[in-house]
Amino acid sequence: MKTETFESYKQFYHDQLINDCIPFWMNSDLIDKENGGYITSVDRTGKSYNNDKSVWFQGRCLWTFSALCNRYGEKKEWMDGAKAGVDFLDTKCTDSDGRMFFQVTRDGRPLRKRRYMYSESFYVISMAEYALASGNRKYLKKAEDCFELMLKLYRTPEADPFKITPKSYASTRNERASAVPMVLVSCAQLLRRCDLQKAEYYNSVAKEMADIIIKYHYKPELKCVLETVDEDGSRIDIPAGRTVNPGHSMENSWFIMNQAIYNKDNTLLKQALNILDWSLELGWDKQYGGFIYFTDIDGRPCEQLEHDMKLWWVHNEALIATLMAYGLTGNKKYWDWFEKVHLYSFGHFADKENGEWYGYLHNDGTVSHTQKGSMWKGPFHYPRCLMNCEALLDMLVKEKPIEGIL
Repeated sequence: MKTETFESYKQFYHDQLINDCIPFWMNSDLIDKENGGYITSVDRTGKSYNNDKSVWFQGRCLWTFSALCNRYGEKKEWMDGAKAGVDFLDTKCTDSDGRMFFQVTRDGRPLRKRRYMYSESFYVISMAEYALASGNRKYLKKAEDCFELMLKLYRTPEADPFKITPKSYASTRNERASAVPMVLVSCAQLLRRCDLQKAEYYNSVAKEMADIIIKYHYKPELKCVLETVDEDGSRIDIPAGRTVNPGHSMENSWFIMNQAIYNKDNTLLKQALNILDWSLELGWDKQYGGFIYFTDIDGRPCEQLEHDMKLWWVHNEALIATLMAYGLTGNKKYWDWFEKVHLYSFGHFADKENGEWYGYLHNDGTVSHTQKGSMWKGPFHYPRCLMNCEALLDMLVKEKPIEGIL
């Protein structure tokens, strides 16, 4: 590929981030100037339609504003955006037992709490990134303490103080979900970058979690990563046990590529590329284009009614993973995939009139939901994709070895 091509794409991703994505959110009802924190449920023009707050997105938005400052230089509106969220996240989103809520009211009163540790994972990455942006290490300590809680809950789930009816009875079926070690990998890798004094420790945890994904969920005989397996990694022959989530798998692939780069592990890199190859094949809709949300590895019916919809974040992960794979291997098939996903994504998700991306498309690529934000969608996957693709393209322009990103 020609350097001019990389340069052109790099400028495009930069412009989409700085002149389209972030301005949409800055001009929206995202930042709650009265209560602090973020309102992510906004319509296509940025107006709020639901003032309840996703705790996931208190962390995700804080990460995004902090990462903008750390990557592009401090800008007052970005730092103000970060400051708007940090105290709300730290003081309004954690229960008395130390576990975090899933959803709170606009002023921070608890609404919902879930058994999963995903709220904690976004707390970790946001506080660590904000520590770098602000220069205040107390936020790094908060991130590291929360991460240790996550590790304790993962390794000894019986220690969880938040007692709730389990998803399934372990005495009957003790399931493993790939998404849990996946978020622990990403948290550990980010902490490894943010706390260089403990880099060796966080690298060991990241390696441990990547190895768990490979040991239990990576299935060469099926050419997929299974979302849910039995405790010993064996396949469970029910719809949940046959489910492949191409978006999660592609996100996992570039997290694992990060780990392979850091540890100079060619075997792990090959496994990460296998995950990407399988996901591209299983997920791409050959009739309408774009990636479906779920598929059954045996081709049997999916239980998820939204299984054939096209979601924004899946395509964000595909763009990062294919571009990273191309940079690491020089294999043109990954560049061809990157361009194919790029054309589909910006041709279908982008709102040319109001800016940013729609989140949800029907199977045929028409817009299903016109909102730009919800409890699940806000400024995270898309701006992270734009930032990471720009960084990867910059390495290609400068002919530098591909480095890990997050």
